Amino acid sequence: MGNTNSLCGRKGFYNKETLLSSVGNNSSHDGIRTIEAVKSCSFSRKSDLCIRIITWNMNGKVSYEDLVQLVGKDRKFDLLVVGVQEAPKTNVAQLLQTASSPTHVLLGKAKLQSIQLLLFGPKNSQPLVKELKAESQSVGGCGGLIGRKKGAVAIRINYDDIKIVFISCHLSADANKVDQRNEELRRISNSLISKDKRTHDLIVWLGDLNYRIQDVSNRPARSLIQNHLQSVLVRKDQLLQEAERGEIFKGYNEGTLGFKPTYKYNVGSSNYDTSHKVRVPAWTDRILYKIQDTKNIQTTLYSYDSIDQVNGSDHKPVKADLCLKWINS
Repeated sequence: MGNTNSLCGRKGFYNKETLLSSVGNNSSHDGIRTIEAVKSCSFSRKSDLCIRIITWNMNGKVSYEDLVQLVGKDRKFDLLVVGVQEAPKTNVAQLLQTASSPTHVLLGKAKLQSIQLLLFGPKNSQPLVKELKAESQSVGGCGGLIGRKKGAVAIRINYDDIKIVFISCHLSADANKVDQRNEELRRISNSLISKDKRTHDLIVWLGDLNYRIQDVSNRPARSLIQNHLQSVLVRKDQLLQEAERGEIFKGYNEGTLGFKPTYKYNVGSSNYDTSHKVRVPAWTDRILYKIQDTKNIQTTLYSYDSIDQVNGSDHKPVKADLCLKWINS
């Protein structure tokens, strides 16, 4: 990848020292609070509800082996939430149900062409579901062969008296479409959250949000990642920049971006894009959450990471393990 220090002075190129100084020690943002995941233990039985959340842009393909890796063998969570984008026409819900059995069953699903949201709960957990509703909001896109329309799908659920809304979305691509992505988020939020007069204890956004690394070119970005210094690039993340400006996700939380950028990979490998486009790696795939009832509900983020062993797409899946506890129970 070469020495990044030799790239000083050229527009769009930064040396390591310049990028390091731009990050600083600030781990929180006006719009997004960065949460360090507690990795010392897995799901706690002292929690009232534990949720595994996964987002993955499938690039129009799927294999059962990838879905088995996606779900994992550790099934101590209560709810399993899987949001997929660019899903193939294959019945992904049925394949995931097989992969997650016998511990979990499909409770609900929402779909907008290739954008899907699937919600699984423990076997025999249906009596705990007091409300479940699926919705969608399109924000553009022509569909194409696999229906790659941009927009979002949502599932509202009252599970064991905890009211949650999950929103899985796929926003416009390209590094220069920041304002368009911001507007799409506002439109989705207005349609799926703001117009709803019901209160929610927890709101979770997941999906291919498509925000990129701002003003950093390919060679220095890849060199930093290769040397396990990808944290240097976090300050250049468009999503965090827009949150700092107060444009999006005010009051939301996200785990630390300690994993490598999840896009764009050569399909079938863990090597970054070598096509003629040679995309700059970016954290396009994200999971954010917001507790509305902070006086009564406490949350612990147990993990926030990519699933690097899944190679079937040009994106790596991202997962978060989140546990909730009633403070005054």
